[in-house]
Amino acid sequence: MRSLALGLIVLVALLHFYFLVLEMFLWRTRARRLFRMSAEKAEMTAQLAANQGLYNGFLATGLVWALVSGPELVPRATFFLLCVFAAGVYGSVSVQRIILYVQAAPAAVALVALWMSK
Repeated sequence: MRSLALGLIVLVALLHFYFLVLEMFLWRTRARRLFRMSAEKAEMTAQLAANQGLYNGFLATGLVWALVSGPELVPRATFFLLCVFAAGVYGSVSVQRIILYVQAAPAAVALVALWMSK
């Protein structure tokens, strides 16, 4: 179970590094097509998206830090996975329901696996 939990934490971290790249560097191109935005809307929201991408990078970095922190893995990973989960739930309510499945659900599954591995 521990290997599964670690793998899921890595997956959540990789997802958030991808979100960082998407929101900070690919907002006007790939993200625009992915989210079906007009060029005008992508341009108007690019600065906000970059800021959001930075926060996703912090979440991913926190998860990596938890993974390399040895005996402090569980409390640190729990904190960052709860942050990811909360952000995903908020995003699903305020922006788009799919965020619940793309962001919150993987964090929740990783949390359950982590807690079951103790």
